[in-house]
Amino acid sequence: MIQELLIVDGYNIIGAWPELQRLKDISLEEARDRLIQIMSEYQSFSGTKTIIVFDAYYVPGLGKTYLHSKLPVYFTKEKETADELIERLVTAHIGRRKQIYVATSDMIEQHVIFGKGAFRVPASELLQKVRLARQDIRKKIHEETTVKRNTFDSRLNDELRKRLEDLRRGK
Repeated sequence: MIQELLIVDGYNIIGAWPELQRLKDISLEEARDRLIQIMSEYQSFSGTKTIIVFDAYYVPGLGKTYLHSKLPVYFTKEKETADELIERLVTAHIGRRKQIYVATSDMIEQHVIFGKGAFRVPASELLQKVRLARQDIRKKIHEETTVKRNTFDSRLNDELRKRLEDLRRGK
């Protein structure tokens, strides 16, 4: 069985999704947290292992990795781009019975990862997948919470139902 791996260029997606772009204008940290939350939910529902990568450009330092609800979040080292780390991750995972997708709208990065054997997912397409997953989740929740009536007469054929109705009316 081939496992799917989705690597997300964090700041690229934040800049491309209207909700996150508006949030970024208020607080970059809140936009990052919201993207992490969204992708964590997506990973849980879709079963696609997901990794988010953020540039050190916006968060200088030594770089770090942590797990948020089983979702690996990478911050690159100072002077390392998200594209460089994404390329290393693709190289490390390619050919290991994994299908790798990289979510970014950066055309140059899309060509580079495509050349390494990964598939590209534009930010707009990922947004559509996330929205569809949310709809499926809502539908599932609605189906599970809606009580289905299990009445006796729903199991009767029309002839028997008519005979019982006639008896009820005294015919």
